[in-house]
Formats: sequence, C-alpha cells, structure tokens
Amino acid sequence: MRRAFYRILTAAGLRHIRFHDLRHTFASLLIQQGESLAYVRDQMGHASIQITVDTYGHLVPGGNRAAVDRLDDQTQPSATPAQPEGVSEDGKWLQVVGGPPGDRTRDTLIKSQVLYH
Repeated sequence: MRRAFYRILTAAGLRHIRFHDLRHTFASLLIQQGESLAYVRDQMGHASIQITVDTYGHLVPGGNRAAVDRLDDQTQPSATPAQPEGVSEDGKWLQVVGGPPGDRTRDTLIKSQVLYH
C-alpha cells in the first residue's frame, strides 16, 4: 500500500505525505465548511467527541471569538436577585389581591379587607 501510494504521489508531482495526513485533511475541510464536531466525530470513527475536540477543536472557525463576543453582549448579573412584584424583602406578600393562590397573609385585618372589596 505504501509503495503504491508514494508512486501515485510522485506521478502526480505531489510532495510525499503520510496516508494518515489525508484523514486530517478530510476532517479539517469538513470543519472549514461548517460541519459540526459531532458529524466530524462520526465521519472519523472516533469513539468519543472528546478525541475530536482535542484534535480538531482549534479549527472551528470563530469558535473562540464567538465565545468572547457572547460575554461582551451579556449584562452582568445583579448581586441581589430581583423580588417579584408584591413581595416584601422578608418574602411575605404585601397584598393578597393578584397574589398567588392560597392564603399567605397572616394579618387578619388585610384578609378581612380583601374579602369585602
């Protein structure tokens, strides 16, 4: 096989490469065309996506740039989560009307006023 392969390369006027280099070229061209790493994994016969990512992940066009751009686009999360409307800081409902189903208000004066409105 090796002798035939090298004879063909010589006859075609191409430099000598390893036959295995053709596999790398095939995978690289697939990635360059935008194929997913999962598809490349299947084509290459890799047992794990990790092998494909470790070998060819650096070839994904714009992969790192896109990740950094996504970080720039996101707003920084608040240190304190927003409270739902109608909830006090201690988690009690400020009003029953429009609140969740069930009775969470402990104050009987508020309960009675809501019942009569």
